Amino acid sequence: MKFGLGISRLWIICVGLYGFFGKVHGVEQRESLQFNRDVRPILADHCYACHGPNEHSRKAKLRLDQRESALGTNREGAAIVPGKPDLSELVFRIHNKDPDELMPPPKVNKPLSPAEKKILVRWIAEGAQYEKHWAFEMPRGEALPTVKKTDWARNPIDRFILARQEQANTPPSVQANRETLIRRVTLDLTGLPPTPEEVDAFLEDKKDGSYERVVDRLMATTAYAERRAQDWLDLARYADTRGFADDKPRKIWPWRDWVVRALDRNQPFDQFTIEQL
Repeated sequence: MKFGLGISRLWIICVGLYGFFGKVHGVEQRESLQFNRDVRPILADHCYACHGPNEHSRKAKLRLDQRESALGTNREGAAIVPGKPDLSELVFRIHNKDPDELMPPPKVNKPLSPAEKKILVRWIAEGAQYEKHWAFEMPRGEALPTVKKTDWARNPIDRFILARQEQANTPPSVQANRETLIRRVTLDLTGLPPTPEEVDAFLEDKKDGSYERVVDRLMATTAYAERRAQDWLDLARYADTRGFADDKPRKIWPWRDWVVRALDRNQPFDQFTIEQL
């Protein structure tokens, strides 16, 4: 991958980005992009195979996973120039019509979508800030957004949801009736509908915290553990039978039951992992 921005290249980039920046400055600005949330997934999926940490597959000695390398210059230019997408070779490459210049190369069959291209351009325009992997970032709390319907929000999460709804001029949904609430939470936590007796008990419980008590009760059931175990078993591609033509049974169900029991007793995740290893 060569880096060079001649006059013709610069003209192509300016013309290609005119519409993008016109739209960006002509509409209400959204929240700032975050590298880990918005940019890293795009680079990891489309670019890191050739411009990432693997030195054996790396092309042009360029690493887009490291800011120093991405911003570093050689005799032909830099992949990223913070604040100046029109001078960034990366922007030129992702918009190029020449298959020999286009990145990612057509032969890898992983083209960037128009939305992904806009995110990369906007990220560079905003300064091309990198972040450490989220696992090494200190968690930090977000200030609660200001909302108009303060009486609608019952908890901090509601405030964030309502703020986005008000921004989009979308009114919040009306409060669901109690029959709907218990059906939703029971299906969500156990995958099963509530029994008539459970519905009646919830409807008769008029004291404060009745919904929270239903949640606590459901989370203490084996059905909840089985529901949680499903995701873990799916990741391990568990099945009671071998599938395919003869579909013969498999004898690994004791592990399935162990997973359910471990989750049912709320075993710490580190111990849960160690015992399986």
